[in-house]
Amino acid sequence: MDVRIQQSVVANLSNRPAPLEVGPFVIGMDPTTTSPYINYATPRPGTAITAADVTALVAAFHAADRKPRLEYVTSCAPSLEALLTAAGFIVEARHTYLLCMPDTLKTPPTLDHLSLYEPGTDFQRAALISAQNEAFGGDPVASEADVARLRRQQGAGGVAVMAVTDDGTCAGGGGAVPPTGAVSEVAGIAVRKPYRRQGLAGAITAETTRRLFTAGAEIAWLEASGEESWRIYERAGYRPAGQRLYIALN
Repeated sequence: MDVRIQQSVVANLSNRPAPLEVGPFVIGMDPTTTSPYINYATPRPGTAITAADVTALVAAFHAADRKPRLEYVTSCAPSLEALLTAAGFIVEARHTYLLCMPDTLKTPPTLDHLSLYEPGTDFQRAALISAQNEAFGGDPVASEADVARLRRQQGAGGVAVMAVTDDGTCAGGGGAVPPTGAVSEVAGIAVRKPYRRQGLAGAITAETTRRLFTAGAEIAWLEASGEESWRIYERAGYRPAGQRLYIALN
C-alpha cells in the first residue's frame, strides 16, 4: 500500500503546471506561487538515490527560486532521509497517513442548517478557499491564482466540497486531488471557528470521500494534524496505515 500512496504523490506533483524531473525526483512546480507547501519534491518509489542526486535536486530548487523541500512515504525511500540530513535538511514533521476504502467509509449524521455541495462558480470557489485560509490562520482573501488552481483541479477530476449555512455563509470545506491509479489524497479539511465542534469536519471528510468513490476511486488517504483531527477521520472510516516525512532545507 505504501508504494501505491507514494505513486499517487508522484502523479499529483507531475500534474503541477510546470513539473521538473530531477534524477529520481519529481518537483511539483507551480509558477503562480512560491509556497513550499505546493512547490515540493518527492522520490519515485524504489529508485536508487545518491548524494549527487540530492545535490542536483537542491540546485534545481535554487534555480527555480524555490525552497528545497520534500514530502514522501518513508518506506519507499528508506535511505533518503540520511542523505538529506547530511546535506543540511531539517525534519519538519513525521505523520502517519490514514486510509479509507468504500467498505470502511461511514456516513455521519445529517447537519441542520448546513448544506454540502461542490462549488461550481469562481465566486463559490473563492468563498471555499477564504474559509479554508481563515480556518488555518492564513490570509482569508482568495487570490485569482488560488481560484484558478482549484478550478483546474476540479476540471482534472479532483473533488471540492463546501459547507454552506442557510444564510449563504461558507462555514468550511475540503477537497481531494484527481485520482491516479484509483488513489486520491483528501486534504484541506477546514471549519471556521464559529462552526466547530458540530460534526462539520467529519461531514466534509465523509462527503469528499464519498464523491471520490462515486467517481471510481478505490482508496482515499489523508493525514491528521493532531489527536482531535485523528478522531474525526477515524469516525469517518479512515484507519492508520504508513508513515510520511516532511523535510526541508532552511
